[in-house]
Formats: sequence, structure tokens, C-alpha cells
Amino acid sequence: MVCSGHYLATAAGYRILEQGGNAVDAGIAAGITINVVQPEDTNFGGVAPIMIYLAESNSVLTISGVGRWPKAASVEYFQRHCEGLIPPGISRAVVPSAPDAWLTALERYGTLRLEDVIAPALELAEEGYPITAVAQIDIAQDVEASELWPSNLEIFAPNGKVAAVGELVVQKDLANTFRRLIAAEKASSDLGRELAIRAARDCVYKGAIAEEIVDYFHQQGGLLTIEDLAAFSVGIESPIKGQFREYEIYSCGPWSQGPVVPQTLQLLSQDDFGSLHHNSADYIHLVSQALNLCFADREHFFGDPEFVDVPIDMLLSDDYTQARRQLVNMEHAFSDMAPHGKLNVRSSAHSIPRYPTSGNHSKVERDTSYTCVVDRWGNAFSATPSDSNTRNPMIPGLGFSVSGRGSQSWLDPHHPSRVEPWKRPRLTPNPALAFYLGKPFLVFGCPGGDAQCQAMTQCFLNIVEFGMDPQEAVEQPRFTSWNFPNSFWPHDHLPGRLRIERGIPSKVVEELANRGHDVEVIEDWDPMDMGVMSAIVIDPQSGVLSAGADPRRDTYAIGR
Repeated sequence: MVCSGHYLATAAGYRILEQGGNAVDAGIAAGITINVVQPEDTNFGGVAPIMIYLAESNSVLTISGVGRWPKAASVEYFQRHCEGLIPPGISRAVVPSAPDAWLTALERYGTLRLEDVIAPALELAEEGYPITAVAQIDIAQDVEASELWPSNLEIFAPNGKVAAVGELVVQKDLANTFRRLIAAEKASSDLGRELAIRAARDCVYKGAIAEEIVDYFHQQGGLLTIEDLAAFSVGIESPIKGQFREYEIYSCGPWSQGPVVPQTLQLLSQDDFGSLHHNSADYIHLVSQALNLCFADREHFFGDPEFVDVPIDMLLSDDYTQARRQLVNMEHAFSDMAPHGKLNVRSSAHSIPRYPTSGNHSKVERDTSYTCVVDRWGNAFSATPSDSNTRNPMIPGLGFSVSGRGSQSWLDPHHPSRVEPWKRPRLTPNPALAFYLGKPFLVFGCPGGDAQCQAMTQCFLNIVEFGMDPQEAVEQPRFTSWNFPNSFWPHDHLPGRLRIERGIPSKVVEELANRGHDVEVIEDWDPMDMGVMSAIVIDPQSGVLSAGADPRRDTYAIGR
């Protein structure tokens, strides 16, 4: 089964399964296709954190598909040259990590050639794909904000007008980049499949494509160098694990916000959901307050573990979980950001300053997509590609932009995710897996910035605690707290804000307001503030697969 953020990407992944590929082959095919057909949300030069379950070894691993700041980057640089801002454009670019993540996963854990898995994406880039209504709206908004970049307009607004719904978006330069990677693979085919894929990967980081990336950066005054590209590689790491009763929840490390999901579910594991009605005031209050506590810890502790001491084991310990549970007051909501945990350890945690309060997040960047796969052998693939091709300057001749993920860093010199040379920004994209009694049970994730962990938590509870099938679970009305600094620059903070979709009864909204929540009701199936879930459930007894594809965007699932 394949489920992803776009129907053409899902079809691409399933095509690879039918050709005999495994979940990794199919997931990469779907992921690179997403880079083509969701340019308003992702791109080939962006980020792609990945989580893989290997059935043969019964093991879970993560691939840290997030780039690093150039070695010339620093807080002082932005203070001196950017007026103390992290502005849009080339200055916030980090090393592109998606190509390395996709190709490293394929090389080590796939079975097919790059030429095989990239074929669907190549066809769609070269021949075009029809733009959907959801995408057309997003692209139109992004084009308006990026009109200074002619290379973007040539693709997304030819003749000065954004393509209408149903018109084809053609990306010839990106197709040519894919052909160059295939040529590099073929040129080294005598070395074997793995080294041939490595040769294609090196073309981006050490070869002609690397030189073209750096030439463009030099022209635009960017910081990225050929040495930065050559030194980069993604990390293959063990996952973070939390416990919700008989379920184990796996996430990426605290270089992402991923641990918020297992931490929140672990905090909720002793609550009696059987006595709570789904989306009642008590339920929404309880879950939102648990999320508030974990987001406070995210803000206070999380950052690249190679640069800061993140006490993740203590944050997920039983004693700490019990102490944090005591802070949930069922009568009163946190009116401002919840207190972070008190730990008797040395860490890089800081005192959180007051961030801007704008009253809304309408200008905050939120992009990203998602794909998940389970194959016939029981392997599972979960990935959250991101970084829009429409908001960042595209490199002429290459057809992709370089990750603007620097927007998720801070210029506060005491923040654990402050800008530092060669440091990874704290990433919002966070794929996940859940196991039941030691066996794979749920592969899930979504786009949505700070809404991701919240949508994932609610989807998990809908399935596990309220007995919903995955499609019913992803369609339910959702809620999201914004009572913490947003992950995107300039890190707006909306004290006490709780956004609720209109499908939740007005009596519930009124009761939540009486408990101190600053409630904002928004339209149902909101694609920006509520996340866009994809999920595959593996039945523990029969092994039958079922999926949920969120109607909030163009998500789609195929399986048999």
C-alpha cells in the first residue's frame, strides 16, 4: 500500500511495487515525484527526513534528511548583513539534503536502480502534470511573494499568469537534472548497483551539479561553498521511542520536532479516554494541554544534538512523564506558553524571551508533504519531504531551489536552535511509525509546520482509543494550539490561542473559552493549520492493510 500527499506520487510508488520494488524503492519514487508535482510544498533540493522499518532484521532507522548551515553562517553574520533578520531568499539556504537522503536510502536499503525509481518523476517533469485547485491557490500566493525570481516565474507563471486549474506545469530543467543523474549512474554501472547510485549522488555534491549550485550562490551573494557541499552527508541514526500502553511510537531525533509525538502520547497514556467523548471539551482540553507541555520542552531543549545537549532520555523517562502530568489542570488552560521541565542536568536550555505577537500566522510559511509505504514483505517507509520550489529562488538550468530551511533557526544567541556554522536547523517535518506489542502497526505523518505533531497525535488517538478506521480518523475535525513560538521565522507567538475546525460543536467551543483558551474557529478541513494526514494501518491479527488519505489536500492511497 502507498499513501502520499498527491495522487500522482501515490501512483508512482505503487507502480514501483508492481515492478517488484520494496517499500524503500517505492517510497523514494513517490517522494521524488512529490518533488515534481507538489512544487508549492516540496522540491528536489529541499529536505527529506526518512524513517524505515526493515522486516528482515526487525529494526527501525532514521535518515536525517535535513541540511546544514554553510560554515560561513553565524548569528553575527545575520546581525551584520541582514539587519538582525533571517530574510527570504538565498541567505537562509542550507545545504540541500533531499538528494542525499533519497539516494542514500535507495543505495543502502532499496533493490532497484535510480533509473527505475526516478522514471515516474522524470516523465511528469518532462511532459507536465495538471495543476489541481488546491495547488493553484498555493502557487498563486507564492508567485506573488517571489516575483523577483525570473526562473520561478518561467515555470509557474509563464506569460505573467499562473497556470489555471487543469493546465500542465512542465519542468524541463528538472527533467534534465534527473537525466544527468541517470547518466552518472549508467557511467558507473560496472561498479555495481550501490556504487552506481553513489556516483549519481556525488554528481550533486561533488560534481558538475555542485559547481552549478555554487556558481549561482556566488552570483546571488549566498554563503554556500563547494566545500560545504562536498563535506555534507545525511546521518543514519537510531529513532527516538516513547510508550503509549502496548504501543511503541518511533520518531526522528531532536534535530526535528519529532519527539513531541511520542512524548505527548506517553504523557497521555494513563488517561481514561473511554470516559471522554471524542472532541468533547474535556478531550480537547486534555490533549491540547499535553501538547502545550511538550512544545514548551521542544522550545527549551530541542536542537541539533551534535551542537547542544538534548536530555531526550530524561524527557521520555517515566519519572519525568509523571511529573509533567501533574501540571495539567482540567479547569484552566495555559494562558501563555506552558512551563518547560526542570531537569538537574547540564544542557543548552535557555530562558525563553518574548517573541513577536501578531494576532495571526497568516504570513508564516507552511509547506511540506508526506509519503508512506508498506510492501508485501512487511517493510515500511515513512518520509516527510519539504521546502517549496515556489518560495525560494530556483537555480536556472537545474530546475530546483536550495533548501530554505534556515527559516527554522533562531538569532537568539542562547537558543538551542540558534544559527551556527554547520549546524542543522530544528526541523518541523517528522515522519513516524507506531508498533503494537512489538509489531509494526501504524505508518503516519503529515505536512503542516507546528500542526504536524498535533494532527499526528489526534490521528493516532482516533485509531487506537476511538476505534476509527484510518480514513475516518484523518477526516475528523481537528484542533491545534499555537501557544508557543512558531518554528518559522520570525517565530510569532500567540498566547493561549487554540484553533478549532468548525465541525466541532459550538457548545464545546464555548466551554473551552470558559476554561481560558483563546479560541479561534476556522473552516473545516483546513489544509494549513490542521495538517494533512496520511496513514497506513497494519492489522495485528490478519496483516491486512488499510489507509487514510486526508481530503484537506490532494492526498491519495492505493493498495491491495
